[in-house]
Amino acid sequence: MVETEKKESEIEENKKTLKENQVEESSASEKELSIEEKLKVSEEKLLRNLAEMENQRRRFEKERQEAFEFGGFNFARESLSLLDNIERAILSFKNDDAFKDNKNLNKIIDGIEVIEKDLVSIFKKNGIETIKCLNKKFDPNFHQAMLEIEDNSKESGIVVQEIQKGYMMKDRLLRPSLVGVTKKGQEKAQKILDEEKKTNKKEEKK
Repeated sequence: MVETEKKESEIEENKKTLKENQVEESSASEKELSIEEKLKVSEEKLLRNLAEMENQRRRFEKERQEAFEFGGFNFARESLSLLDNIERAILSFKNDDAFKDNKNLNKIIDGIEVIEKDLVSIFKKNGIETIKCLNKKFDPNFHQAMLEIEDNSKESGIVVQEIQKGYMMKDRLLRPSLVGVTKKGQEKAQKILDEEKKTNKKEEKK
C-alpha cells in the first residue's frame, strides 16, 4: 500500500514537473517571438530613416546643382539689356545720315561689333542662347506677341517679325521673344464667311 502511494506520488510529481517544463518552454517561445517582432519593427524604422536620408541627400544635391547652374540667372537677365543697347547702337550708326560721310564710321562699328561678339560668346559659354522664332508657330512659353500682321499667304499665328530677341539659359526661359504674328486679313475672313453661308444654304435645300 505504501509503495503504491509512493508510485502515485512520483507520477504526480513527474506530471507537475512536465507541466512546469512545458510552461517554461512556452514562455521562452513567446519571449523569442517578441524579440523577433521588435527586431522587425526596428529594421523597418531603420529602412525608413535611411530612405528619408537618401531623399534629403538627393534634394540637397539637386538644389546645389541648380544653385551652381542658375546662380547668375538674375544677373544674366539684366545683362541682356547691355547686348540690346549694343545692337541698337550699331543700327543707329549705320542708319544715321550724319555719320555716313565719316571715314572712321566703319572702324567704330567694327570695334562695337567685336564687343558684341565677345559678349555673345560669354553668354554661350554660360548656356545662354537666343530663341529661334522667325517663321515658327507662336508659342506662349517662349514668345510674347506685341502685334498682329495681316498676311493671307500664311496661316494665323506664325511669327514673322522679331521685335526683341528672346533668350534661354540652358532649359530655363531667361526672356521671351517679343514678336509680331500673322493673322488672316478681312478679305480672306469675308471669303471664308461667304463660303460657310453657301454651304449652309445648300444643306438647307437638301
